[in-house]
Amino acid sequence: MSDRNQSLKENFIRCIKQQQLPQLSVSLTPEGVGLSANDVVDLFETQVISRHLDLHSRVMQKNGQSFYTIGSSGHEGNAASAKAFRPTDMAFLHYRSGAFTIQRGKQVDGQTSIYDMLLSFAAAKDDPISGGRHKVLGSKALAIPPQTSTIASHLPKAMGAAFSVGLAKRLGHQGEMPNDSVIVCSFGDASSNHSTAQGAINSAAWAAYQSIPMPIVFVCEDNGIGISTSTPNGWVEANYKDRAGLIYLTCDGLNVLDTYRTTLQAAKLAREKQKPVFLHLRLIRLLGHAGSDAEFVYRKEQQIDDNERNDPLLHSAAILLDNDILTAEQIVDIYQRIAQRVVTVAEQVINKSRLESAEQVMASLNPPVITDNRYRNQVDSEQRMKLFAHEKHNLKKKQHLAKLINWTLIDVMAEHSNVVLLGEDIARKGGVYNVTTKLVDRFGKNRVMNTLLDEQSILGGAIGLAHNGFVPIPEIQFLAYVHNAEDQIRGEAATLSFFSKGQYTNPMVIRIAGLAYQKGFGGHFHNDNSFAVFRDIPGLILACPSNGGDAQQMLRTSVRLAQEQQRVVVFLEPIALYMTKDLHQEGDGLWTFDYLEQTPEQATEDLATQMTVKVAGEGQDLCILTYGNGYYLSRQAQQELAQQGVNARVVDLRWLAPLDEAGIIEQVKDCQKVLIVDECRQTGSISEALMALLTEHCHEKAAQQIKRLCGADSFIPLGSAAYHVLPSKDDIVANALSLCQSPTRKIK
Repeated sequence: MSDRNQSLKENFIRCIKQQQLPQLSVSLTPEGVGLSANDVVDLFETQVISRHLDLHSRVMQKNGQSFYTIGSSGHEGNAASAKAFRPTDMAFLHYRSGAFTIQRGKQVDGQTSIYDMLLSFAAAKDDPISGGRHKVLGSKALAIPPQTSTIASHLPKAMGAAFSVGLAKRLGHQGEMPNDSVIVCSFGDASSNHSTAQGAINSAAWAAYQSIPMPIVFVCEDNGIGISTSTPNGWVEANYKDRAGLIYLTCDGLNVLDTYRTTLQAAKLAREKQKPVFLHLRLIRLLGHAGSDAEFVYRKEQQIDDNERNDPLLHSAAILLDNDILTAEQIVDIYQRIAQRVVTVAEQVINKSRLESAEQVMASLNPPVITDNRYRNQVDSEQRMKLFAHEKHNLKKKQHLAKLINWTLIDVMAEHSNVVLLGEDIARKGGVYNVTTKLVDRFGKNRVMNTLLDEQSILGGAIGLAHNGFVPIPEIQFLAYVHNAEDQIRGEAATLSFFSKGQYTNPMVIRIAGLAYQKGFGGHFHNDNSFAVFRDIPGLILACPSNGGDAQQMLRTSVRLAQEQQRVVVFLEPIALYMTKDLHQEGDGLWTFDYLEQTPEQATEDLATQMTVKVAGEGQDLCILTYGNGYYLSRQAQQELAQQGVNARVVDLRWLAPLDEAGIIEQVKDCQKVLIVDECRQTGSISEALMALLTEHCHEKAAQQIKRLCGADSFIPLGSAAYHVLPSKDDIVANALSLCQSPTRKIK
């Protein structure tokens, strides 16, 4: 342990004995703020527990017994914030909220906060929240979803959770939270500058400005520094004090009486007025950013000394002494007894088993399967005909992809009362491509919701809705738009089950209009052909229908995956095929399909049997592996190849993560050659994974048997130039013929 750590530990006792205490910023009494003497002692004990956990984590780290030293020292005043909220108020916490977590644990029977947090420090697999996967503050019993080292990435989902409270009331939805809940969300002053924080707070204020209920308290724990970069004096207040739709409160976070009083006011305002509150706690940071942080490099020693003399524990001691609640000797005794208690408990955890295999680590990647029919509706034929009244003359006619997705959404929303849609322009306008047209007329503005133009808030909002028992179907207007918000999927949605041992989940189906080939519409934002970002996210499911016939069942399967298996699913819809009707020639209607109502058998069929490849043709000369637009073009090429004596089968991958590997191998094993047609860029495309899969199942000269045709490593340009960097039907035919003229070796 460094001298600084030891000196901070010893200085507290010295300052108490010598009565060297800081001047309190406000003159308050416990009774004046609604606290008893015992309450103040209790808060002080929580602060001391948090401090000694911080100090001992560094001892453990030095001894190779712990792996995480970002602590809460200087922020212990958030214990008073915890006391001001109900233990059922879901809390999305900053990583310096150790005292908050401990204090909330005292509000719920059966909690062992010291033991649990030390298990987390030691990465023990008995850690009750993450099972040894990360040091996180979290607890299912305490309504604290686990949060890793965030830079404000948790604010959008906290905003979404707050929105879900009012939505649940309006819809009569029985979710996971009481319908008078307030959401708590804490973060640092440095994080308040991040785009995710700015977007989430703006979204909350945007909603409140329109009188949409948004019961949330954003708690900015302002210690004046982000690692080594100072926050300008007054910046946080200047930035948030006069924001439209946002109530600003501030207090001395070093003073538990002022903090409790002001937090209580914030919680009351949020709960009664259903408005977002920005609670600005003025704090300090002690012991640097983390154990590895040499604070003396960027802070003068005098600054460090001044901070330590302003220790929040000393402020609390001053309150105890000034109000004749405890003597100096009693304060020191509490401090020393808790220190020994932490050491004693730590000795119990340091030899606990850790995760010992990849299987153990990955066990919580996929959430547990649930059987909950609370939100399942039995829709009779009369109700259904009312929903489809506008389409009654078209229901028996074959339709294109966009229309069939629309109709499927009607049935899905009728069947599942907890399914809600949200996104830009999806309500009255019906989306950019009219895929959601008329849905708001059928299900109302509380289930088909326009959002502001902020993908971080759309996706984060969906995560928050899922925390309250909804299954959201957010829409991202264009594939490229997801990249400014991809961490909401990668770092938040997909990790939740992993870091909570499946105790917390956020099931959803993310609809994304994407891929290239749009005629008359270009530029890489509206014609993007890269979805590599989704393929390396563990646990995420990626579906990509190429036609309306498949899209119906794939969308229903995706909703089942969310409802029953609590999965995060990305449903990627090829824009260029939305309105496509013909395959080979104008008027043939071969790319339109019947709308088929889901049968009872399909509704209960094993999901794995639905997540398979689909095959057109039985040819053995050539197997074309493809998806999306590539499948459509390959079907065109298949006819031309047949006319030239090449009998091909075309395999639509459909489910791009995880791949149906067994189905792919089954289709290629009897074929002489394999052509992979991948409309995405050659580098980072799914064709690379397919090449690896097939090579592992080929003879030694696999390169002669397998060829890939991909998009160029280029962004998509405007207009007809786009087709120079994308595979075409003619390219497929030419590559297929070239491949079939090479010597033959069969796939195993």
